[in-house]
Amino acid sequence: MTHFETPPILITGMSGGGLSSAAKVFEDKGYYVAHNIPPRAIVDLWKLCNQEETPVEKVAAVTDVRSRMFPGSLIETIDELTALGMKPTVLFLDARDDVLIRRFDSVRRTHPLQGDDTLKVGIQRERQAVAEIRDRSDIIIDSTNLSIHDLRRAIEAAFGEFQNTNQHVTVESFGFKNGSPRDADIVVDVRFLPNPYWIPELRGCRGTDAPVADYVLSQPAAQKFVDNFVAMFSTMLEGYRHEGKNFITVGVGCTGGHHRSVAVAEDIAKRLRANDTLDVSILHRDIARN
Repeated sequence: MTHFETPPILITGMSGGGLSSAAKVFEDKGYYVAHNIPPRAIVDLWKLCNQEETPVEKVAAVTDVRSRMFPGSLIETIDELTALGMKPTVLFLDARDDVLIRRFDSVRRTHPLQGDDTLKVGIQRERQAVAEIRDRSDIIIDSTNLSIHDLRRAIEAAFGEFQNTNQHVTVESFGFKNGSPRDADIVVDVRFLPNPYWIPELRGCRGTDAPVADYVLSQPAAQKFVDNFVAMFSTMLEGYRHEGKNFITVGVGCTGGHHRSVAVAEDIAKRLRANDTLDVSILHRDIARN
């Protein structure tokens, strides 16, 4: 008996088959994902995650041919986990040899089993090494003709509905004088609004304070801007979801990141929270800076 919400996932397959991309899909869905973990360590990890005091409720592990350098085998690990009542769902990622060769060449990597031989020889060795686990896999996905986005959709289709499917939006205010946030997917500039900095009684306040927020948001252009932005952003969400993008950061900038951007970011976040398919958080990057 386990307290996991979903069966544990074991991600394996051919090097270059898309293991890292698959892992990211599960991470985005709230799984605790352990990367490149030896087979015996998987058992210990999942025992730990299954303890009542552990907050992990969804777990996955990625293991590839490099795990062969450690004692134990993946087949033995699956059998042991099954005996412990933690039978994993095994996902195997594969692709044609010529596609794997092209992928390795594009990133200028050598194959872990290549040694002094050719890349093709390394891939053939790996196919032999993973043949048994491929036969034991629950789900096999051939990524030969799949883009990263196609692979995500294939995984989601294979595993059915993931829990916690809400998209997560972070609305981040900032000051352009300190640079734009590098992780923002969308950046908007609200420096077209009147600056409360030039009003002495508002200068020392921030956009989270009612006098500043009221001043900024009472501007006719502010309300029109927020209305238009929320409408535009809402039309983008389905496209983002289709492309597998469930974590979105919106940057809202003004000069210093104290007044206008903060007030507008708060209002945008408030509007977005009305959409029950979104988890919305807010961050004021520069509000405490001078």
